[in-house]
Amino acid sequence: MHQLAQEICRRLETCYPHREAQALTRILCCEVLGQRDVDFYLGKDTNLSENDRRKVEDIIRRLLHFEPIQYIQGEAPFMGWRLKVTPDVLIPRPETAELVELIASQWASTPQPLRLLDIGTGSGCIAVTLAHLLPQAEVEAWDLSPSALAVARENAARVGCRVSFSQHDVLTFQPPSHQHSHYDLIVSNPPYICECEAAQMERNVLDWEPRMALFVPDSDPLRFYRRIATLGHQLLRPQGMLYFEINRAYGEEVVQLLQDQGYRQVELLNDLQGNPRMVYGRKD
Repeated sequence: MHQLAQEICRRLETCYPHREAQALTRILCCEVLGQRDVDFYLGKDTNLSENDRRKVEDIIRRLLHFEPIQYIQGEAPFMGWRLKVTPDVLIPRPETAELVELIASQWASTPQPLRLLDIGTGSGCIAVTLAHLLPQAEVEAWDLSPSALAVARENAARVGCRVSFSQHDVLTFQPPSHQHSHYDLIVSNPPYICECEAAQMERNVLDWEPRMALFVPDSDPLRFYRRIATLGHQLLRPQGMLYFEINRAYGEEVVQLLQDQGYRQVELLNDLQGNPRMVYGRKD
């Protein structure tokens, strides 16, 4: 590691574990300053202009206040794309990519047109990626936040796909008659972190990501799953599928909820870290 990188890493290690500080240092040197990865790993030094030095100092200051690097850069990687992110939306996670891959693998061979709804779209990462991977699908996406919808629309333009975005509060939404039995699949990564879990969360999540998209009351951790499953009976076509990303602490409870509501072939799947993370089921 060259002298500049050593200095950046040393300063970041006052707030971050060593490996995370190293990863952030590489981003600053390669993605912000434009150094080639190979030169970074070979330890070649780089000369900074005064403008670059000010830029690095500003980013280090923000990182030391635990602002996520994705918000600082204004984008985050997701399944090969660089999607826009702001503090109005959650930063896309690898677990969400696994949910997208699951849905794409199950529906890619379906030749007929599909109708797909993403509830609580946030950055639009699920909706826009599925619109790209399933070109036969007509994709709609809802969110309560106008600011989130603006970010999602920009990401649809980045990916070059068509998604119809609407502002709805899923907890109060009542579908009009023309929307009944309208969708082949509904997917949602809703708020699922209980308020009592906040004390164990890292500051770069707790202090910066939108609380509305993160938390549910301790007294009702399944509120969004229950409501979406209820709506699914109205919105899904016969044999339509419902897909959820879940809190790993409530996998069996979400399975039971869907079974109690009459969904069939309900499955609970682990993510690549071995945590219960995805549930899906089929409407009769």
